[in-house]
Amino acid sequence: MAQSTRLVDLVHSRIDEFINTRESIVTTISPDVTVLVDFSRQFLSGGKRFRAQFAYLGWQSVPAVAASSAGRSSDAAPGDLAGIVAVASSLEVFHAAALVHDDIIDNSDTRRGAPSAHRRFERLHGIEGWAGTPADFGRASAILLGDLLLGWSDELLDEGLDDAADRASARRARREFNLMRTEVTAGQYLDILEERAWVTQPEAELLDRAVRVIVFKSAKYSVQAPLVIGAALAGADDDQLDTLRAFGLPLGIAYQLRDDLLGVFGDAAVTGKPSGDDLREGKRTVLIALTRERLDEATRKTVDSLLGREDLTPEQISSLQQIIRDSGAVDRVETLIQQNVGQALAVLDGSDVAAGVSTELTDFAHTVTRRVF
Repeated sequence: MAQSTRLVDLVHSRIDEFINTRESIVTTISPDVTVLVDFSRQFLSGGKRFRAQFAYLGWQSVPAVAASSAGRSSDAAPGDLAGIVAVASSLEVFHAAALVHDDIIDNSDTRRGAPSAHRRFERLHGIEGWAGTPADFGRASAILLGDLLLGWSDELLDEGLDDAADRASARRARREFNLMRTEVTAGQYLDILEERAWVTQPEAELLDRAVRVIVFKSAKYSVQAPLVIGAALAGADDDQLDTLRAFGLPLGIAYQLRDDLLGVFGDAAVTGKPSGDDLREGKRTVLIALTRERLDEATRKTVDSLLGREDLTPEQISSLQQIIRDSGAVDRVETLIQQNVGQALAVLDGSDVAAGVSTELTDFAHTVTRRVF
């Protein structure tokens, strides 16, 4: 995956370059505001860049692009990739904005093994000895940081679209980006809704409602939309976009199912989040819905009474993890992951996706769904 590796390096550089240009603007406003740039730079320095890579693979999947790049080495000049690099970078900045807001909503302490944005602002408040409470300052400041990153992602997208040779393709990529923003925001609302509304919903509907959250909060946004945005930028026709949608949705579902397992059983050293964090946050995931289906009434009440408690002890987390394992839900989720990966890969058979790109998509599908606990 040399080309994708090269893309990741270019995205890192493009984001750094973009932030440097915005720093010169921010510093003219007030030195007090430069902390927004500093925290943005820190927050954008890590991550797997999955969305950027999917956008690039979507762009490459269009036969015309694949043919023109067939002889291109992994050291292709950055100028040859300027448009897709900017668009891929905009997806990463948008993702950072979503994470900042998501951590506020979930009251998360960490992100990628470091303090979450609102906790960084809380720490700044404490160091400086300002009036009011650190929590209020941290939350308000992080909301603004997320808003700033949202605006910057749009600016980066526009820069990438300006490099598109075909204006119709640029407009289509913009429409797909706009659709993604609407869907993921709606999906985020559905996520916080399910954490609270599950008590009033029929038991038989909880699994379907959990799947709905996966589709709109993660599957479309993490995999399907980046693929389609990249392909639209390259001038893909309706059939080509439909192929990528059919591939991206089940793969996105598998990706999030794996993430749900990591949220309960993941090693903090690997995930950058405390083990069992989803249990403290009360996430009503597919894993939890499948668990509850196999429990007796007493055990189900125990699970429901513990989920969402921020003060869960390590012993209580361990107990919940064992209940989930014993219910068979982990094995059932693993089966769903494999089924969805298989469904995604079957789409590539006989499709017009270039052979080399199809191979990279296949490899990447396994990469994003086989992350270890």
